[in-house]
Amino acid sequence: MIRVESMSEPIGALLGVVAETMGMSGDGLRLLLGSIGMLLLALSFHRHGQKGSVQAAAAGWILLGLFVYLRSEYYVKIDDPLLILMTAMALPGGILLAMMEIRDARNEVSDESLVWFRGMVAWAMIPYHLVYSIPFLNIAVVMLTASSAEWMLEFAGMGQYTLGEVMVELHDGGEVTLSAWGGNMWILTEPLGEGGFFVPMYHADGAPVHIAFILSCSGLQSMIIFVGAIAALRTVSLNRRLRGLFIAVPTIHVLNTFRNAGIVWLSHSYSDWIFMGLNMFDFAHSYAAKAASLFAMFLMAIALFDLLPELHRHIMRFIPPSLWPKKQESVSES
Repeated sequence: MIRVESMSEPIGALLGVVAETMGMSGDGLRLLLGSIGMLLLALSFHRHGQKGSVQAAAAGWILLGLFVYLRSEYYVKIDDPLLILMTAMALPGGILLAMMEIRDARNEVSDESLVWFRGMVAWAMIPYHLVYSIPFLNIAVVMLTASSAEWMLEFAGMGQYTLGEVMVELHDGGEVTLSAWGGNMWILTEPLGEGGFFVPMYHADGAPVHIAFILSCSGLQSMIIFVGAIAALRTVSLNRRLRGLFIAVPTIHVLNTFRNAGIVWLSHSYSDWIFMGLNMFDFAHSYAAKAASLFAMFLMAIALFDLLPELHRHIMRFIPPSLWPKKQESVSES
């Protein structure tokens, strides 16, 4: 009898059986599929026009779609409806992109925007997973995020706080200090719990805030979207791409620091607030902050479109023409 540890939906259950048969964990198989997908997309982007690039891209889209889709199990557990929807749509989206790749190849058409999208996804996901998989980098980003939020809270006069020791959430439950963790600091060779490496926050008097900072709090996911989108602009000069990155990355870090500090302050100041079963932390973290982040990214994109119109052109290629804004026609009187 094979014990399936994955979620009960058919695709996750099937991959759970495959992982068990291969002697791997479900997370290990998911990461393997995702890594292969990322490499295939990167290869097809840099070898565009060469034999096999389209097939590599099609396979890469499906594997990456599956990789992201399987993450929806976690967001179901934490009841995050926005990310549930986004991750659940990844697999059908990946299949659709693979079909577009094959269609263009059969019609002997080269869609430059689709090629750009290959590079964008590859060079957004590869750096993120390098940071995730190298504990030194992972912890450095978490510490920067926590320290920035602490500084912002104290600078704004929202209280005095201090950070605790870096902790590690273990895969089988429980947590240990980083100094007591026996894992490899250069490459993550064992699965961790959902929190991974995290830094708890305390009040200056030592009382716990009951909030900890993890890699997902860093805003790195938002940064890498812009990093990938800008890096994949093959026809744009390096100087303009660097200027775009200089605008996007520091701005996102500052906005994310405001977000984290705001969540901490609201959670502490309105600890008894309840709305439809949600406490202030859940409401601010899962709804208000995400809505504000999406709006901020929208404004960021508009600002970058002025510097990088090529980016705007590629994005518009993926929007149905029926949704394009209609141009107003001027009528001249004779």
